Amino acid sequence: MQHGITLPPGSEHVPLEQWAGKKRVLLLSERFGAGHSQAAHALAVSLRKLSPHVQTRVIELGSFLNPKVAPVIIEAYRRTVTVRPKLVGFMYKSQYRRSLNRLTTLALHRVFYTHAMSVIRQLKPDMIVCTHPIPSAVISRLRKKGLRVPLYTLITDYDAHAAWISPDVSKYLVSTPEVKQKLLGHGVQADHIHVTGIPVHPKFWEQQDREAKLSIRAKFNLKDMPTVLVMGGGWGMMDPDQSNELLTRWSNEIQFVFCTGDNEKLRKKLLQSPRFQHAHVHVIGYTNEVDQLMDVSDLLVTKPGGMTCTEALAKGIPMLFYKPLPGQEEENCLYFTQKGYGEPIESPKSVTKWMNMLVHSREEVLSRRREYEQNASRYHPQACAKTILTELSLLNAPQAIAQEEANPSIGVMMEMENM
Repeated sequence: MQHGITLPPGSEHVPLEQWAGKKRVLLLSERFGAGHSQAAHALAVSLRKLSPHVQTRVIELGSFLNPKVAPVIIEAYRRTVTVRPKLVGFMYKSQYRRSLNRLTTLALHRVFYTHAMSVIRQLKPDMIVCTHPIPSAVISRLRKKGLRVPLYTLITDYDAHAAWISPDVSKYLVSTPEVKQKLLGHGVQADHIHVTGIPVHPKFWEQQDREAKLSIRAKFNLKDMPTVLVMGGGWGMMDPDQSNELLTRWSNEIQFVFCTGDNEKLRKKLLQSPRFQHAHVHVIGYTNEVDQLMDVSDLLVTKPGGMTCTEALAKGIPMLFYKPLPGQEEENCLYFTQKGYGEPIESPKSVTKWMNMLVHSREEVLSRRREYEQNASRYHPQACAKTILTELSLLNAPQAIAQEEANPSIGVMMEMENM
């Protein structure tokens, strides 16, 4: 049986026979929101940038192994989050101190076991890093059955739900000391937790000079004027009927860039509104150039997803938060608000205050941004990757894979990616 996967544009394929002498890191994620996979890819890029002796492979496990079923489940989850966010919040909070139960892990084991073992046999990783609870639970159960590849779980938010916790995780990589304390409260041993921050792509740590910013503005047809970047995450979850309409009332004095992600329906809806047809209002879909848009923006209005907030922190851009989804987004919002890097949109006054600052006191906003950039330097951009490399250096021999009863002829034809 073969499974195909579409690699990002520009990826190069490294044949398996060229892996000799290199440490192999397999990164597993899921597409429940874009942040989990973004973290995996960011860590993969950082690892390869720091060391030529590491090969990486990022796989969204469910989509890879069940390409027909996974999109249906993910779409159902997206609709639930969009239509019934309170239900999602209730489930998050009611299960906060409970790991995935035995029945759930058994079901995941049944669905993924054979194919997941095939992936591992084919790639022979020295280490597995999971950026989502589901693959972490799957690999944890495989380790319980005899798999001897170290499992590292990277928590991609500023909270620690018990669903992330599995008994056979080697180490947890977390965003802050506060999240470490929450894991300790869940019973995880202190020596199993590393505070590394959430990895973002190295390009988010690059600060652009004036000439570079002029070039970016020209590229996106933007003017050198107060600019607000508005994002709704990979799924384009915005507030078009309230906050966004309020924002665009300032379009004579302020330039807006709305990124709707994969939400093509929302992009078309915005473009049909007269308010979004102003010369200073730009509406774009999914883009891989968010870092550049942050470079030329003075303020970010966004949902408080873990990855988006971390990327904005790296760029030192102040944030205004849409009403967060119940659960981890509430915790993300609380963390960044308490640290002074952003504030929630609690009423139209929150928007009006910042728009007035941009129009009448822009230098104050720019000064605040410079302060944020200096503070952000405390969060080392490569801490997570360096921790992984340190752990890899302690592995003196290839990891042995347990002999399983699964048919060894079941395999996957895959190659490592080199982004």
